[in-house]
Amino acid sequence: MPASVPFLGVIEGFFGRSWSWAERTAYASFLRTHGYSFYIYAPKDEPFLRKRWSEPFPEERLTALASLFSTLQSSGVQRGVGLSPYEAYRDYDSGARASLREKVTVLNALSLDILCVLFDDMRGDVPALAETQIRILGDIREVSTAPRIIFCPTYYSYDPIIERCFGPMPKDYLEDLGRGLDSSIDLFWTGEKVMSSAYPEPHLKEIAERMRRKPFLWDNYPVNDSKRASPFLFLKAFENRGPHLTALTSGHAANPMKQPWLSQIPLASLALNYGDSGRYDREVATVVCAKQVCGEEVGGLLAQDISLFHDVGLEALNDEQKRYLRARYEPRNDDPFCREVVRWLDNGYEFDPACLTE
Repeated sequence: MPASVPFLGVIEGFFGRSWSWAERTAYASFLRTHGYSFYIYAPKDEPFLRKRWSEPFPEERLTALASLFSTLQSSGVQRGVGLSPYEAYRDYDSGARASLREKVTVLNALSLDILCVLFDDMRGDVPALAETQIRILGDIREVSTAPRIIFCPTYYSYDPIIERCFGPMPKDYLEDLGRGLDSSIDLFWTGEKVMSSAYPEPHLKEIAERMRRKPFLWDNYPVNDSKRASPFLFLKAFENRGPHLTALTSGHAANPMKQPWLSQIPLASLALNYGDSGRYDREVATVVCAKQVCGEEVGGLLAQDISLFHDVGLEALNDEQKRYLRARYEPRNDDPFCREVVRWLDNGYEFDPACLTE
């Protein structure tokens, strides 16, 4: 991989149909092959890390997660978990503090490389938001054995959709976090938008100044969990993620689609985009990655139909186009990439209304 590639990883952090344990395990070799250094388990439908965070983690889930992490470790991939103590800052009393410390202690048994503390997609118009979140992070840092902690603030972008959904951002929120959080704690940032198409240098420098540290990019491409994005399969290669980002960020986590196998096509291109933005060609990279990941035959088919998946989308496909796609992919239902296309045509990845950011 090119020397300019930063600390890259995947965060399974979307709403809707989550991946199976077998699908996650299949990512171990893929990630290492394509320049990724970490995987973070943070599905939005994992209740014992989110809305039911204070309840004991079921033993069977811990066992499955430990097995996955063992496979990742064998492949040289760092292991992370996203803990979302849902709105704990509203009433962070001694009971909540004890429950949180207990949950972190349980997660320590997984020998995490990365612990993410995620307060995204929650109401933020509450008193002393930054102050309470800083206190929560301090308590977690005291207990956690993870070498790296990454915090996702409630306001993680300048996108106005966040304030429309979760209330106005408190004055000086980002500056207060920057001053109050230990300098070893990274901060997630999605860019100027929740789903940013690029990360301009002046913007990253500005946010780094406000947060007193380089942002850790949470890249919402190719994720397709929002109401607007759910009908699409974003299979085109990454773009506008050039080598300038390496010096301006502390890491880069890509949030994949609800389709784990098809997500591998764009994900395979991220390190290539970092490699040399001057010679990088998105269309060429898409075809190369599709064939590399899916094989010559299936990858070639997907590359030919890319505009129907990526630009037209399921809701706008006419009956003739749907018949055309079925005729190409249904006979290959033993292939995981083709199975996901057919399931998509069958509306098997419906929008989850819990995703509020459109």
